[in-house]
Amino acid sequence: MTPPAPDSRPTLSEIAKIVRDDDPEKLARILATGATIAEIEKAVLWASGAEDVLGEAPHPLEGAAALVYDILTADAPEEERR
Repeated sequence: MTPPAPDSRPTLSEIAKIVRDDDPEKLARILATGATIAEIEKAVLWASGAEDVLGEAPHPLEGAAALVYDILTADAPEEERR
């Protein structure tokens, strides 16, 4: 089985695997953003702080990736958010 294309729209189960969360409400909210797999993966990287490790210049997320980031970090304490 080949993995889905990064620019394709994921299923709920694919989103759960990417974000490593099984909260149905959170997954449904992410699905509702219309984000692609690549956008969700980017938001997950930003939410985990991996963009600092990768050495990328900080820049704000836009569009669906920003919406997914907001959903992923909604429960994080304010000081952990960017």
